[in-house]
Amino acid sequence: MAVVLLELAAIVLVLALLARFAAQIGFSPIPFYLLAGLGVGAFYGSEISREAVQLEADVAVALLLFMLGLEYTGEELASSLRSGRLGGIVDFLFNFTPGVAAGLLFGWSVIEAIVLGGITYISSSGIIAKVLDDLNRLGNRETPSILSVLVTEDLAMAIYLPLVTVALAGGGLIRGALSALVAITAVGLALWAALRHGGHMSRLLTHTSNEVILLSVLGLLLLVAALGELLQFSAAVGAFLLGIALSGPLVERARTLLGPVRDIMAAAFFVLFAAQLEIGEIPDVLAPALILGAVTMLTKLATGWVAATSCAPPGRLRAGTALMARGEFSVVIADLAVIAGATPRLGPLAVTYVLITALFGPLATRYAGLIKLKKPSEWRQSVP
Repeated sequence: MAVVLLELAAIVLVLALLARFAAQIGFSPIPFYLLAGLGVGAFYGSEISREAVQLEADVAVALLLFMLGLEYTGEELASSLRSGRLGGIVDFLFNFTPGVAAGLLFGWSVIEAIVLGGITYISSSGIIAKVLDDLNRLGNRETPSILSVLVTEDLAMAIYLPLVTVALAGGGLIRGALSALVAITAVGLALWAALRHGGHMSRLLTHTSNEVILLSVLGLLLLVAALGELLQFSAAVGAFLLGIALSGPLVERARTLLGPVRDIMAAAFFVLFAAQLEIGEIPDVLAPALILGAVTMLTKLATGWVAATSCAPPGRLRAGTALMARGEFSVVIADLAVIAGATPRLGPLAVTYVLITALFGPLATRYAGLIKLKKPSEWRQSVP
């Protein structure tokens, strides 16, 4: 037991150093956690329990999506859906399609290609929020357009995840359609509850004791996640909807209390996911991951350019580069496929792809602010 505790302490301390390094250079720690997981897998890969990984993944994903749901109110969601229709459509067509096409070119099954499409489609809300905060761009004119795209993606995941989960488990068309119907109904009910009754739920959960709030919200989160699993529409969806339904001062207190729990569970999830992979398989997928990363970073640039139509060219460029990074939810989707026994190449390809976009996306965002683009009126003046 002493040896096990020493090994666990060493891993956690290494993660702490990586998180400290990431914060110092202004990057998300996700790529570094994945690299650490590859190192752990090289030493302990055969000893890692699949059941333990699945349980930890379920809890981590529920916490990630719950905390994401806390960022939005029902009014903000409804407004974002109305204003971001064009950007959402372009985002789906431009970024889901390359992943599906690549999967089919690799000779994978249709469902595996659709999984890859989801990996290339969803941007990392966590990385993007951190980068915008670090660069003091949360108040920029293009930021609402970026958030509108992210909200649309999050809601799309509420439908996509249960469908993919059922398909990977071998469920039929009828079961998949029922799961999608349940998910859509749940999203609609959650929006209605958030707009009409979110205040009542928040008042019931509010208490002067932080301990009471922590246990109440965490217990309700796990209950909702369990009901989601029983109804076959994904624990993640239920967690996201619960986050949306909460409102008022309780949101900030829940964010403060559950934030550290989310961080440690998310770090463990990224490490355990990468630890399941064979590090020797990474070189075989490096070239496809680089090509796919380059293509889909350009398509995200186009997405941001279209979504931020009300902004000047520099703002549209900043919006596009901000959306490039993929992270936590791409790994979540890949993890579902890996556990279900999908093609062995999918896991290493997903990790390599996330590493590439999570590293180059923030760099592009940082330096996009230094590029000076001329306005259309200035183009005419510069023509001799």
